[in-house]
Amino acid sequence: MIGGTPGTNRPVWDAEATHPGEMKKLKDGMREVVDPELGLNVIQLGLIRNVTIDDRGVVLHMILTTPFCPYGPAMIDVMRKKAEESVSLPVSIDLGMETWDFSMMEEELGAEWGLY
Repeated sequence: MIGGTPGTNRPVWDAEATHPGEMKKLKDGMREVVDPELGLNVIQLGLIRNVTIDDRGVVLHMILTTPFCPYGPAMIDVMRKKAEESVSLPVSIDLGMETWDFSMMEEELGAEWGLY
């Protein structure tokens, strides 16, 4: 759904059910990673599509706002470092090819962007 209503395509992260304590710390850390072009953090934008945690560490399944985002490599590196600082576990990034759209953003951002 390209350009859908914000909040209608929010991810449910596997680790919220399996590791709720770590998820609070991880989300707080991820809110510090801001897309420099949009000025919003990766949580607000819905770029982290899933999080899994096991005995080997954390896997962040994420996408970028555009496939050839010029800031993508830097954002991925900062995200991995912030996540590792937040939960004190090794973190790897699984970069998906899903197309980002407004429906992935947090709901309250829609009015600020003039979407509804």
